[in-house]
Amino acid sequence: MTNPMTRRAFAAGALLTAAGATKLAAQARPEWLSRLTPPQQLGPFYPVSRMGEADADLTRLDGHDARAAGEVIEVFGRVLDRMGNPISNAKVELWQSNTHGRYAHANDGNNEAPLDPHFQGFADLRTDRDGEWRITTVRPGLYGGRPRHIHFDVQGLHTRLITQMYFPEEEGRKENDRGITRLGDGAAKLIAHKTDQAAYHWDIVLADP
Repeated sequence: MTNPMTRRAFAAGALLTAAGATKLAAQARPEWLSRLTPPQQLGPFYPVSRMGEADADLTRLDGHDARAAGEVIEVFGRVLDRMGNPISNAKVELWQSNTHGRYAHANDGNNEAPLDPHFQGFADLRTDRDGEWRITTVRPGLYGGRPRHIHFDVQGLHTRLITQMYFPEEEGRKENDRGITRLGDGAAKLIAHKTDQAAYHWDIVLADP
């Protein structure tokens, strides 16, 4: 018959071993991983067809007298490597809904919100020597109950990140969004900082060395 004390000693030893392994795994985890911007889903509305322009001002199109409808805002930031150094010439693609919450995409055809023929909806940029990027756009409208957001596809020297940026005013909606809540404390890295009444700053940190 097995000695109960032996079983208890074995169980205690197993727990200590597991705890030790967990501690070692945590210690082995590189510190820079905690700095990275979390990934998010690409979503169904990556712009396969575009308005013919992809510059940093999404509110104006050549040959259009009118500006895009909605509240005009500035969004800017930097693309950084995992050690906090700027990445120059990083490719930054971004897209969003218009002020009514409609994407200029065939898959959003069932959306009853109107299209905006004056809204570019997409930008394809490169960061400058300091890793900086900046856009002029409109505050995205609400779509499907999700918090307002802008989609990003960022390519550095060696890595690519698909993610989304959120606005600080959307606290209630963010708390009910699974794509955000599953990130726990990491969700804070997806929320832009408001620097002015209509300006937001958001840095993107890639795993590039």
